[in-house]
Amino acid sequence: MSDVTPESKEGSNNEGVNFSERYSDVMGRVNETLGKIDWTQMGKYGKAAGIIAVVVLAQVLIKVVIDTINFFPILPGLLELLGVVVLGQWSWQNLTTSEKRTAVFDKVQNLRKEYLG
Repeated sequence: MSDVTPESKEGSNNEGVNFSERYSDVMGRVNETLGKIDWTQMGKYGKAAGIIAVVVLAQVLIKVVIDTINFFPILPGLLELLGVVVLGQWSWQNLTTSEKRTAVFDKVQNLRKEYLG
């Protein structure tokens, strides 16, 4: 009827307990090693590594969202149309006269000086 005997059930339970013990042991060692690190000495390297990790995570999440949007057949086309409409509207409002173009150019130059030095 059933190939599972009480001994095999106990064996699988022992494997689960054994795995739990090994997992707890490994995590204890990892926590102990991380506890020994002087995090105040990490400085700019730690911050750079953190920023890189956040950027990679954000890129993965953005890719998942874009892949999900591309899954629906009509949605990407509608988003492209929305982008063209918004770009056209912004261009009409900000680039139609030479004064407006000059104002946009000055604003871009000021932002460039502010952020890039």
